[in-house]
Amino acid sequence: MADPFFFGYGSLVNRTTHVYEDAHRAKVSGWRRTWRHTALHPAPFLTAIPCEKTEIDGLIAHVPHGDWVALDARETGYDRLPATHQVTHPVERDIEVAIYAVPQSLEVPDLRHPILLSYLDVVIQGYLREFGEAGALRFFETTDGWDAPIKDDRGAPEYPRHRVLSAEETDFVDAQLRVLGIETHR
Repeated sequence: MADPFFFGYGSLVNRTTHVYEDAHRAKVSGWRRTWRHTALHPAPFLTAIPCEKTEIDGLIAHVPHGDWVALDARETGYDRLPATHQVTHPVERDIEVAIYAVPQSLEVPDLRHPILLSYLDVVIQGYLREFGEAGALRFFETTDGWDAPIKDDRGAPEYPRHRVLSAEETDFVDAQLRVLGIETHR
């Protein structure tokens, strides 16, 4: 029987936000990220959407004893979908990989529902630590929805799993937002 794994492509890339120890760098083909909003969450979040031409970096991690309850609760509003044959990874045993995605009919972020900078910071910190600057740049390139407003909540983080970034990590995030022409607001 194959071991159950999930593919994380947002905050789950930041190993400090979860307890899944058997985690490995991986890539998934046929998906890209986008920002979406739903009534289930107070702020927009990342989701994966099908895209034949795109491959995204992330982490796969083992779900101990196949106990999906805690992860499914963390990923409320997402559907858990099979992705085993789309994932490239270094694990040598038989595994099955799932990816979390929300229905594409959800709303895009708007001024009433801006992306939280504290959430983006956590995601980029994970990509910088796992994939370096080149991988963090690929994150920006393989994510849609950068026309959304971004709320600068660093002074009073609203994202429940926020982390403190180093000065270099903060500078990197801010520089990429400037490259994209995005201004944050309070």
